Amino acid sequence: MSSDDEREEKELDLTSPEVVTKYKSAAEIVNKALQLVISECKPKAKIVDVCEKGDSYIREQSGNMYKNVKRKIERGVAFPTCISVNNTVCHFSPLASDEAVLEEGDLVKIDMGCHIDGFIALVAHTHVLQEGPVAGKAADVIAAANTAAEVALRLVRPGKKNKDVTDAIQKVAAAYDCKIVEGVLSHQLKQFVIDGNKVVLSVSSPDTRVDDAEFEENEVYAVDIVASTGEGKPKLLDERQTTIYKRAVDKNYHLKMKASRFIFSEISQKFPIMPFSARALEEKRARLGLVECVNHELLQPYPVLHEKPGDLVAHIKFTVLLMPNGSDRITSHSLQELQPTKSIDDPEIKAWLALGTKTKKKGGGKKKKGKKDDKPEESSAAEPMDATTNGASQE
Repeated sequence: MSSDDEREEKELDLTSPEVVTKYKSAAEIVNKALQLVISECKPKAKIVDVCEKGDSYIREQSGNMYKNVKRKIERGVAFPTCISVNNTVCHFSPLASDEAVLEEGDLVKIDMGCHIDGFIALVAHTHVLQEGPVAGKAADVIAAANTAAEVALRLVRPGKKNKDVTDAIQKVAAAYDCKIVEGVLSHQLKQFVIDGNKVVLSVSSPDTRVDDAEFEENEVYAVDIVASTGEGKPKLLDERQTTIYKRAVDKNYHLKMKASRFIFSEISQKFPIMPFSARALEEKRARLGLVECVNHELLQPYPVLHEKPGDLVAHIKFTVLLMPNGSDRITSHSLQELQPTKSIDDPEIKAWLALGTKTKKKGGGKKKKGKKDDKPEESSAAEPMDATTNGASQE
């Protein structure tokens, strides 16, 4: 590697203003796409149509950026639009032939992502298809996910450890009588890497071990919080519901079936790095070919998981840039007005929510732990219940 290449390597983090701009451009697109998808979520709307609208919007808007630059800049969907309803946990992004529709009163989780030049902005949001405030169990589980997200935002900061976040979000969920769903990971994001090595476990359990990690300045994280009124131990009910896959870049295998080779070469051309939906492939051939690709680990599936019927699941995901002057949450959407049956009176959780997200001084020595010179200037965002209607109106 020439020293030129090494310099290139170095600059591609948040110390480069151009990188920050690309993250923020991707975030702006995905936030607007989320707004659009929420406005399309109406009773009797076909889920696949709404997913398609989200993806098209991201493709269109990102395609308009960096059109006239010398070097071809990759951009587009970083995670296909998913709309998972009620007790479905995640990754529901059906094929064109699927007839599933939304119904009045459904609790809908929308999950999507955009990237510009491989710099990824992800977001997930929970919305109930009804007029007026959300009450009861639905309000509890959304408040649990949202408050856990607000706490995580304040604990994913330089000097803190991944374990601190895992413990805190479980404590928050318990305060609402909910569980954080097992198996969900929050990942560090890097250019073209949606699942970086530094991760935060949602739930620490004997069978999932991750390396201890400390957050550092100039890193980017997708903080992913899924809460449930049930056990929080989701199940795969039907493999055929899986439609989202990601090319496993480090795996090779000589595929036997012609259909598999055809589909795999199409994937390698169109979706070499980011997760994609089988909707984007030719349907008849795809179904057949994907199986062999997955069996030989050339593709990593994103399975559709379920809690028990009657359980409700809420999902909040946001992207945060750990800038030198504090945390910058670049993706979000305001919630409907919630009227949970529980409120937070735990002093430890209240203290976490009171932490500011901006650090006052640039550089300089490390701040002492527990010092109160972080002004909670953003604490209004953290009031579990104040995420009401500002900006939630659609048009």
